[in-house]
Amino acid sequence: MPPIPQKPQTEDSTTFDPDKYFEAWGNTIEAPYDNNFRKFIIKTFGLPRDDDYGYMAQSAEVTLLHAQTCVEVGRQGNMHAWYRDAEGQLREPPNATDIAAYTDVFRAATGTAKALKGLASNAKKDSIRSDVAKHLQSLYHPPSPGSKLVVNKTKTHVNPYFDLWAWTNQNLEWAGPEERTVNVKTSHATLPVIYHHFGCVCPSYESLELIRQVSKGRVVLDLGSGNGYWTYMLRRMEPGSKKETKLEVVPIDNGMSEWRTIWVGDTVQADGVQWLQENDGGKAAVLLLVYPTVGNEFTSKMIRAYHGTTIISAGSQNTSGFTAFAKESFADWMAREMPDWERVLQIPLPSFAGKDEALFVFEKRGKGGESGPAA
Repeated sequence: MPPIPQKPQTEDSTTFDPDKYFEAWGNTIEAPYDNNFRKFIIKTFGLPRDDDYGYMAQSAEVTLLHAQTCVEVGRQGNMHAWYRDAEGQLREPPNATDIAAYTDVFRAATGTAKALKGLASNAKKDSIRSDVAKHLQSLYHPPSPGSKLVVNKTKTHVNPYFDLWAWTNQNLEWAGPEERTVNVKTSHATLPVIYHHFGCVCPSYESLELIRQVSKGRVVLDLGSGNGYWTYMLRRMEPGSKKETKLEVVPIDNGMSEWRTIWVGDTVQADGVQWLQENDGGKAAVLLLVYPTVGNEFTSKMIRAYHGTTIISAGSQNTSGFTAFAKESFADWMAREMPDWERVLQIPLPSFAGKDEALFVFEKRGKGGESGPAA
């Protein structure tokens, strides 16, 4: 396997720098509100104007030109076929207001619980918005009051991935997952491009802040860290008080997947199970699995090799088989296979069109049945 680059970079770019990218975000660069997705990627990552890089999408490759063509085609040819009724017929796409309401659930300046209630209370009966709100609320498992996990709203959080994701929602007419999203097996040509540059799932401010608080000074092992976007974002999180230090995150990845952009330069290239076996099972650390792969029993192997008390996962919350396990949810597998672990929270994550994603936190119960550090 080729070595993981030891410095942040974007292939074919001589100008990309993560810190400068974030500094420029919202000033000289912003999401492609003119709907020129190809131009956005080329300009912001400093790529050649005639870029023809092949972004791998399962068994096929996508170029920026192909992705831009799909953006311009819009809903023609069922390109935006995210919602169907019980008979399998396409439903009328959601309007811009309902799409914005879903997007707002995840903004750093918005409280999730209140936003979810607003999503439901202002929805028309039998609408897509109503179905989305019902679905998200049915799976929503916020931290208990006794956990002392409180996410204060902010207007200063910078997250380019989130802003780009918000743009895709309007462009692809996506207002969030609902019960039948589990049946959606196709996606959009912009997704592999976004994956390559930003990662497989978009972190929300709430998810990052909860990881910071749950960790309580412990090292976070970002196992299967991919291109390192979550590691980079977690390292940017400000401590909760003057007594706290910046969150320490160790990115670990076997380097088997290809990424065009690498956000951190200190990824440990290693097999996850082997690394845990050689490092006391990560006993004193928090295990973070971002979009864990389904193949080769990756998720179950990592969990069983881990000897600590806190497992966090970002991935599918339905049974689509996109992450973790092919035929069941992460929560259901943990409940059956790991009865000594308690799910202490499950919150929705910004989900790309056709996806249904969430952040899970599990704590290992103590000898007396009590949970670990997050309780």
